Amino acid sequence: MAKVQALTDVRAVREPGKRMRSRLLDAAVELFKSRGATGVAVAEIATAAGAYPSQVTYYFRTKEALFVEAACREVLYVAARAEAAAATAPTGGDYNRRLVETVLGAPGLALFVEALSLTRRRQDLAPLIERTFERLHAEGDRAYAEVRRKRGWTGPEDPAVTARRFWTLALGVALREGATEATVSEAVEDMLALLRLSPKPGDA
Repeated sequence: MAKVQALTDVRAVREPGKRMRSRLLDAAVELFKSRGATGVAVAEIATAAGAYPSQVTYYFRTKEALFVEAACREVLYVAARAEAAAATAPTGGDYNRRLVETVLGAPGLALFVEALSLTRRRQDLAPLIERTFERLHAEGDRAYAEVRRKRGWTGPEDPAVTARRFWTLALGVALREGATEATVSEAVEDMLALLRLSPKPGDA
């Protein structure tokens, strides 16, 4: 009986902790989207979340760790929205366009690009980036394979390879877009052109 009570106590402590962590992430990501990692102070994040600065460091250790986790979460949300948008595409070309238009220009993708750059200096944060890539590739593989099966699309391409190619191109195009004066629409057309050089979904 004592053991059951102890487990109940642990859950009672853990749930508010999860909610506070989520609140800090929610508040931080909105600030990071508008000003980037360096333009936001820990105190601002705490205030926006209705928390104390010490709670930011308690749950995330550093602002950089919070930024990378927020960016990883956001890019996974971007991927989920893209998969939902493309799921009903009637053709392979439409499928690619819906994916690209949803992903490129999304603030979450820009945050993830910034997180990749930051992680080069903070290798302790690399495992979170690696897990996020694993999720992106696995979910992209699953979503594309499911659409191929439902639509009867055939072709030589491996869904897993296709998912990895997509995200490699998206990150590269987003990085170039951020470093130049390219518009989102130009970036979309550039990436679609690159995808057309590879086998398209549904090609025999």
